[in-house]
Order: sequence, then C-alpha cells, then structure tokens
Amino acid sequence: MSPEFYNEIWYVLVGILLTGYAILDGFDLGVGAVHLLAREDEDRRIFFNAIGPFWDGNQVWLVTGGGALFAAFPHVYATAFSGFYTAFILLLFMLIFRGVSIHVRSLRPGSRWRGAWDGAFSLSSILASLLIGVALGNVAWGVPLEEGFRYRGDLLAQLHPYAILTGLMVVAMFTMHGSIFLVMKTEGDLNARVRTWVRPAIIAFIILYMMVTMATLLYLPHMAQPFRAHPVLFLVPALSVLAIANIPRAMTKGREFEAFLSSGGAMALLLLLFGIGMFPEMIHSRPDDGLSMTAYNAASSTLTLKTMLVMAGIGMPLVLGYTFHIYRVFRGKVKLDNMSY
Repeated sequence: MSPEFYNEIWYVLVGILLTGYAILDGFDLGVGAVHLLAREDEDRRIFFNAIGPFWDGNQVWLVTGGGALFAAFPHVYATAFSGFYTAFILLLFMLIFRGVSIHVRSLRPGSRWRGAWDGAFSLSSILASLLIGVALGNVAWGVPLEEGFRYRGDLLAQLHPYAILTGLMVVAMFTMHGSIFLVMKTEGDLNARVRTWVRPAIIAFIILYMMVTMATLLYLPHMAQPFRAHPVLFLVPALSVLAIANIPRAMTKGREFEAFLSSGGAMALLLLLFGIGMFPEMIHSRPDDGLSMTAYNAASSTLTLKTMLVMAGIGMPLVLGYTFHIYRVFRGKVKLDNMSY
C-alpha cells in the first residue's frame, strides 16, 4: 500500500473517534444543558442517574481521539493545543467541574449546596458544548499559520461570528440529543415534561444548522469544493437532512429510541460533511491556504502510522465492546435507590 493510504486511514480513524465522542458524550452534555429546567430535587437526581453509568466512559472516546491525534498527526496536535491553549484549558475545567458536580452534589441534603452544584453542572455542560463548537468553527474558518505550522492566537481572536455561530449550533444539537435521551430514561409526569423540551431544542438546532450552512457556503468555499468536484458526495447532505427530518417524526409517533438513533446519525453525518469538506486539511490556514496543515504534511512517519494501525486494530474492538456492554447493562428507565446519586 502507498504511504498516502496510511495518512488517509488515520484521518478517517481520528474522525471516527471524535465522532464517537460527540455522539456519546453529546447526550450527557445535553442533559446538563436542560438540568436546571427540572425543579424538584428528585427529578434532578433522576437526570444524574440517567447519565451516571455512562458519562465517564463516554470521555474515553475523547482521550483516545486526542491520543490518536498526538501519535498520528503530532504537528496538528502541537499547533492546536498551543494555539487554542486557553480554550482547551477552559474545556478541561468544564469537564472536571461536571464530574465533580455529579459526584458531590448529593453528598449533603441542603438546598443551597445542591443548588450550587446543579448550577455548576449545567453551566459547565453548556460552556463545554460551546467551546467544542467554537474549536470546530475555527478549524474550518482558518487561523493565521506561519512557516513551521506556528500559530500565535488568543481566545478573543477565536471568538469570531462564525465560530460562535458554530458553537451555538453544537449547544442546540447536544441539547436536542440529551433531551431525547431523557425521554428514553424517564417515566410518568417527568417524562411528559421532558417531552415538551425536545421540540424547542429541535427547532433551535434546525435554525442554527441552516445559518451555519449558509455561512459556510458564503464564506468558506474550500468546504464546498469536494462536493462540486464529486457530485456523488451530495448523498451525504441529503442523508443528513433525512436524518434530521426523522427526529420530530419519530418523537411524534412515540418512537424515542428511533429519534435518538436519528439524532446520533445526524450528528455523525454532519461531522462526515465536515471531514469531507476539510479533507485533506486538518487546520485551514487563513489567509495563506498554502500553509494549511494536512493529513500528508503534518503526519508521523509511515512506519509509525503502520504500527499504530495494528494497535488500533486491537484496541478499538475493546472500546466498542466495553461501550456496547455498558449501554446494554444499564438500558431501561431510571429508578432511584439507596445507591443512586
């Protein structure tokens, strides 16, 4: 096989790992986004226990994706984690606050104590979602790279309109995904209330998705170039539209699991659109796109990529098997007991 094959296969594998994180951790970030809409303490405990068995395992996908990026594309990793240092540190703190909130919130009965941690959990979930979207927006929009892939940026420069719009879309997408998940995990009056949250989240996501799409077509012509060159690729946006359209349809018919699968499928297809539009670039350079970081000029040696591919062939089935087992064991509605959060 040609050396380019290994660069391309790792471009795909890193994308798969990050997509897995977006789908799996996306719903528990979405649960955090709507957490404060529940007024009763018992309802909020149900929300915590709905994601309790999954949230830390979901983040394995992010760690694995980051590790794969470091090993396969070290120049991309170095540029991203130095140039976006402040944003990534903030994201790390938000993820830490979420984990701490889940574990300590129910250790004391006082309403002030629990209310403070409820607020921390919800705010950190929303900000983490926003930062993920802002990062994606900046990667697509482009950053001013210098020779040697050097980028000296700050957080304020990264908060431009396109990045913020992408961040808001991700917040809405995760909120929709998490609300549907809660419909699957709750029952009774709480289930009826949660169902009323899904429709506004879907509407907000669709509006923001349309705005991001129009902005991308207007201001990022490089993202549309692969589709113009290969018209068969228009099948991907067509499938994404169908997946999004099936979400309200499935919810109306009471098929929340189908809606959840459609939501996850829509997220995967949108990230596939992103990957196709960017390929082979991994970080777009603006204004000089000749300095962009690609899967070819920012990758490790072919020998490293070959060795890692063998390791991935061993490790990824284990991650998939663990994920499947956990979701199978903890399927069904949430019931509170003396072991619950």
